[in-house]
Amino acid sequence: KITASVGKLNLVDLAGSERQSKTEAVGIQAVESGMINKSLLALGDVINRLARGEQYQQQQIQQQMQSSKEQQKQQQILVKEHIPYRDSKLTRILQDSLGGNSKTVMIANIGPADYNYEETASTLRYASRAKQIRNKPIINKREDAVIIR
Repeated sequence: KITASVGKLNLVDLAGSERQSKTEAVGIQAVESGMINKSLLALGDVINRLARGEQYQQQQIQQQMQSSKEQQKQQQILVKEHIPYRDSKLTRILQDSLGGNSKTVMIANIGPADYNYEETASTLRYASRAKQIRNKPIINKREDAVIIR
């Protein structure tokens, strides 16, 4: 049998979350802008919940290290928060990258201009929350792999 390591690469360029008042979008553009913002809000919600779950787990670990063995047994049950990946096509597509078996890199693009201050601050908050997520990837192997020559 042949065993191969397998993986997937996602390169995603997210649209900016511009304010409608700034872009003065009307008609179809306004609808598209609203749909983009809805997807970005869903992504932000997923990132928030994953980051919050990571913080909770770190607190539990610290408490376990400081508590008695009896308390440790009681604290080992972690309540997992529901992550709403199904709220958006974007979050469904990125599910493995966000909270799955993967190594994920996020590059945030910000602008230095004064009129972009709110968008820049929002992007930095987004990136800061995403940075808190810790995936624990393992190598994916397939024994039914076929070598391409």
